[in-house]
Amino acid sequence: MENVDLESVKSFVDTLWVIDCAILVFIMQAGFMCMETGLSRHKNSINVALKNAADFGLAVVIFWLFGFGLMFGKSFNGYFGTDLFFFKTDQAEYMTYFVFQAMFVATAATIVSGAVAERMKFNGYLIITIIATGIIYPIVGHWAWSSSYLNNIDATRQLLAVTGQVKTTGWLTDIGFVDFAGSTIVHSVGGWIALSAVLILGPRIGKYSDANKGKFTGSSFPLAVLGTLILWFGWFGFNGGSNGAMDEAVPLILINTFLAASFGLLTGLGISFALFKKPDPYYVIIGPLAGLVAITAGCNSMTSVTSIFVGIIGAVVAIFVNEFLNKLEIDDVVGAVPVHLAAGVWGTIAVGLFSDIEILGTGLTRLEQIKVQFIGIVSIGVFSFFGSYILLKILNYIYPLRVSPLHEELGLNIAEHNATSVEHDLITILEKQSESGDLTIRGPQDPFTAGGVIGLYYNRLMSKLETSEAEKRVWRDRISNEVKLAVKVQENFLPKRNLENYPVHGINIAAREVSGDFFSFYPHNDSVYFIIADVAGKGIHAGMVMAKASTLFEIMSRDQVDPDEMMFHMNNDLFLTKTGGMFVTSILGEYNMRTDELRWVNGGHQPAIIRSSSGNYEQFESNSPPMGVILQKDKSVYKTHKVKLENDRFYAFTDGLSESLNSEGEEIGIDGSLKIIEQNFNTDSSKQLSDISNTVINTAGDNKLSDDLTLISIGK
Repeated sequence: MENVDLESVKSFVDTLWVIDCAILVFIMQAGFMCMETGLSRHKNSINVALKNAADFGLAVVIFWLFGFGLMFGKSFNGYFGTDLFFFKTDQAEYMTYFVFQAMFVATAATIVSGAVAERMKFNGYLIITIIATGIIYPIVGHWAWSSSYLNNIDATRQLLAVTGQVKTTGWLTDIGFVDFAGSTIVHSVGGWIALSAVLILGPRIGKYSDANKGKFTGSSFPLAVLGTLILWFGWFGFNGGSNGAMDEAVPLILINTFLAASFGLLTGLGISFALFKKPDPYYVIIGPLAGLVAITAGCNSMTSVTSIFVGIIGAVVAIFVNEFLNKLEIDDVVGAVPVHLAAGVWGTIAVGLFSDIEILGTGLTRLEQIKVQFIGIVSIGVFSFFGSYILLKILNYIYPLRVSPLHEELGLNIAEHNATSVEHDLITILEKQSESGDLTIRGPQDPFTAGGVIGLYYNRLMSKLETSEAEKRVWRDRISNEVKLAVKVQENFLPKRNLENYPVHGINIAAREVSGDFFSFYPHNDSVYFIIADVAGKGIHAGMVMAKASTLFEIMSRDQVDPDEMMFHMNNDLFLTKTGGMFVTSILGEYNMRTDELRWVNGGHQPAIIRSSSGNYEQFESNSPPMGVILQKDKSVYKTHKVKLENDRFYAFTDGLSESLNSEGEEIGIDGSLKIIEQNFNTDSSKQLSDISNTVINTAGDNKLSDDLTLISIGK
């Protein structure tokens, strides 16, 4: 029997192990896609899925072009690599290592995807991917990982390093920083970039509105849980492959990974029971992922009992940070910052606290190791967060990263990808069928969407009915009536514009063919949103701006966005798309008939007026700028007024009233407006508004208005 080259066999086994682990890490990309899609609303699911596919391909290309060189090339003073660009090699070990590291860089990139979901432009996200994978991740990776496995398989580089002819180690490696598989290098870096991005983008419209608490839920928690399990499965490759070889260390790495995730899941489950008396699916998803992230830094150097503790604390930290971010109204759709950043920081600290010092092999005492771990966390955090924040902030000025409010409310599936809605198509088919009675018409069917499943079973029903002419005649009328009923039920989900049961009235009289003034009411079950606005300008341009503002009000009132947030988004959208420098003064708000509370925001408009039941008037001046004048960074610029209306009545009007003329040809002003309101006061608000407008027109003399006249009243 020929002699076996044990070294070659060992090298082959190690290479095979690493490439197998790389495949497992690649499967994690599917896990991220499922989890993020499931935790995002249905109208954005296609956009989220496409981002997860696109960022993987882009990340690999960028990493091949220059990212790998920056990370593993010959070191420039320990800060970044200077060779290995356009990576190419004939060595199988080099090829394997590149593939494995490319999977890691894609993971760091896709962490950002879920955090910024539902409001970021697709092209903007691709730019973030380039920044993350081409600059930030490779540089911090060089600081801590540049001397790893790659240099050990290259005898030439090893020799040059020993003789001092070339530096191969990063500065964090030199001081003894340890992050075995990337709790900080991969996960926290992705988390820091995600945090900077969500701070720049701001929360989704209406996410933190009073009426929407608990309503922003994902499209499919089962899909999100499937994604979590896929990530868990792939994580064995993530941590196991980081060992670089199949040796006796691998079993410990795998069992520590397994235990940390399992106890992280139980922790999330336990906390959800303690807080909500039931298993909350979001916490069950966050728990194991946080445990996995936390153990990643020290899975090779801790005991199994310690890994359990690390996983439990990781889950607690992630859940706490998630709630803290929500309290600050920082909107992270999938919990990327709590899971990857917060748990990653904890896991990296835990290396210094609990790892076997001999396995770490840094030559540091435990106290020194803890200090070095903190240095690594802070330095990487500062560079990743501020580097990405500055670059994205500059980019946001040049190319706004957030989609328009109209596109956000419509959904990025349609706005960004021209996708169709199965539910909308099905309703259209049902309406057509109810009108024609033609049972040969078939609806769209898709086993992966709720509307498509309904269409599938509906089509089966129609096919059965068509098999018998007798059955068709008997059932035609009944089915047609059922379809009409289904359509009516669907319509009942939409708010009706019948305002008879709401104590709101308005009137608009245009001085010209196209009015720059407008008012609108949007009713819900026990409340009604209202707006009165005046575009600074005349004619068709004012009408265009008015139409844009009116549309924005409609879509955000539908989703019950708080008035201050609504005006904030309307302002920024009008600022970016305004016509001819025009701006809009406006009062918008909500009246809750159940609590009798009226809240409103005044953006540079005439004062809001409240008439008490005793006939006294109180004015509420605006202390906020008109919409469209300047880009606002914080919704707090628009102050919300709140009053209990009870038996009082609220009025708002445009300057068509205050600038109208009296019999002497002088403007009546606010005081004159109040006199006209009082002179024409009537328990019938609609009649009062009509009488006020007639008074203004008649006083004008030639029965023509000098400006548009718009008034609204709210209250009994």
